[in-house]
Amino acid sequence: MGMSVIISTADTNDAEQILKLQYLGYQSEAELYGDWAIEPLTQTLESLRAELTEQHVLVARLGEEIVGTVRGRLGPDGVGRIGRLVVHPRMQRHGLGGRLLEALEERLAEDGAVTSYQLFTGHRSLGNLRLYARRGYRQTAVEQVSGRVTLVHLEKPAAAALAATA
Repeated sequence: MGMSVIISTADTNDAEQILKLQYLGYQSEAELYGDWAIEPLTQTLESLRAELTEQHVLVARLGEEIVGTVRGRLGPDGVGRIGRLVVHPRMQRHGLGGRLLEALEERLAEDGAVTSYQLFTGHRSLGNLRLYARRGYRQTAVEQVSGRVTLVHLEKPAAAALAATA
């Protein structure tokens, strides 16, 4: 009998495992863009620990191993900003990224009234772009950040609460 992947809130004890997964997961992005100085690969353990206290960070666990993570926060403008969705390479293409994204959207909605969710990815990250499109995200802007990297900004309206029926 196989183990189930459980999504839960990360704590400071998870920081090292999250950072290792982030480093592993972003290798393919770095290779795609020819840029190994991207922020997910240069983030320090100290700054990640600070993020764990400043925003929601979810992890997907397979037993004791963290195999996925995502983070985000709800701004005062009602926009849920999502970032650093990463799934272990051996666990990709099984719906885990979508599950993490959905879980974070739900968690942000618990914080208050969400008008929309925003995130970004690199223009060459076609798998990411397909995932976000399937999840209802649409392109809102394109931003050239360097000669090699262009970011695609995406947004999804928050689901309207269903009216109570009589």
